[in-house]
Amino acid sequence: MTAKPINFVILGASGDLAARLLLPGLGTLLATNGERQMRVIGVARSEKSDAEWQDLIRSVLGEQECGHEALEQVATDSRWRQVEDYSGEEIVTILKDLDGPSVLYFALPPEATGEVCADLCGLELPDDLVLALEKPFGHDLEGAQRLNALLAQLVPEERVFRVDHFLGKNTVLNVLGVRFANLLLESAWTADRIERIEIIADETLALEGRAGYYDTAGALIDMVQSHLLLVMCLVTMEEPARIATPELPDLMMHTLRSTQLWGDDPVASSRRARYTAGEVEGKQVPAYIEEDGVDPDRQTETLAEVTLEIRNQRWAGVPITLRSGKALAENRSTIEVHFRPMRHLPEGLEGGCPVNVLTIGMTPQHIGLSLATNTDTDRLRLTTTHLGAELGESPLRPYGEILGRIFDRDHLLSVRGDVAEECWRVLEPVIEAWRADRVPLEEYAAGSAGEQSPPR
Repeated sequence: MTAKPINFVILGASGDLAARLLLPGLGTLLATNGERQMRVIGVARSEKSDAEWQDLIRSVLGEQECGHEALEQVATDSRWRQVEDYSGEEIVTILKDLDGPSVLYFALPPEATGEVCADLCGLELPDDLVLALEKPFGHDLEGAQRLNALLAQLVPEERVFRVDHFLGKNTVLNVLGVRFANLLLESAWTADRIERIEIIADETLALEGRAGYYDTAGALIDMVQSHLLLVMCLVTMEEPARIATPELPDLMMHTLRSTQLWGDDPVASSRRARYTAGEVEGKQVPAYIEEDGVDPDRQTETLAEVTLEIRNQRWAGVPITLRSGKALAENRSTIEVHFRPMRHLPEGLEGGCPVNVLTIGMTPQHIGLSLATNTDTDRLRLTTTHLGAELGESPLRPYGEILGRIFDRDHLLSVRGDVAEECWRVLEPVIEAWRADRVPLEEYAAGSAGEQSPPR
């Protein structure tokens, strides 16, 4: 018996997320598995004909070389539905007209997602409906708890997928292989051997028209609270019995429950800053507060840095720094593990002892290791030699990886509800300190490395 096509229903289909990430991700998924049968139902307030929506799908999916037959099947069967205000009744009416299993994807701002979920409560939803929603999951711990309570009234937890696309990145998943398949590394993966860990996601991109969301979130909530905390969990968690659920979310939760701010001090353990006017890659960038749609009174940061400690036997005493910034000099998305220096060197070796650093690049994808070796000119003088390799690009974009698992109802890359709440718990003292203006908002020039600008 042939399975019925999956209805991929996108709320907010006229927005940037659908055109820039969801549809291209779907294209890479179809390129690697063209036998998937589905239709894409675009839902938004804007008016669009079915033919216009189908042409957009052909255009975007065609760029991913997913094959003419697979592309035409998806495009021809897809439909556009205009709504007035995303009311629960409007959405239920759309869902009841569909035949087969449906994935309802909330490509909406966080506030709108919560409002729609609240409006769906008490309405009869299809038995096979899956809900997928984007981070951030709420705006604080209390908001995340309210959202989870709403979702629990709609469908069982096994039919909820909380999407953090960082978990779909090929190199982030490679962390598991690097850690648990290499005796050389796993045997040294403790506080006795590792001095500090840095997880960095810096980008040259400035605001680029995203003020509507970004100016209410900032770098801390946009990047650190979910993306980088979850990467930290993969880097530091205990070994799972298998790469599957519930093992991975259980161990991520175990790690987060042990995580506290460095020194229990939200002021000393965090830094916030925003960019002033400057030049990035030859392009003039205005100061953040002069960008369209920005409210200067919000004091929104464009660079966030937080240092944490995982207080367990493996990691106690190791500072773990998470940092992300916009409009910086270079794109730098890396996991850096700095090992401790040698306790003793034989007499006669000169030049000090360079420490070993393992670097796992998330974008671009690479792995590197710095070792202490002898110099060419003086065999008893030490220098640093870098070993490295580029990691192959996955044919699947992160959203393709995520969507494939949602369609298969595989929760490996989904953020479980309690994990989402615990991420807020870890950073809540920092959020409160920043909102109370207890941490000064520094400035850095666009195109710089993010260091504090001198007082003006």
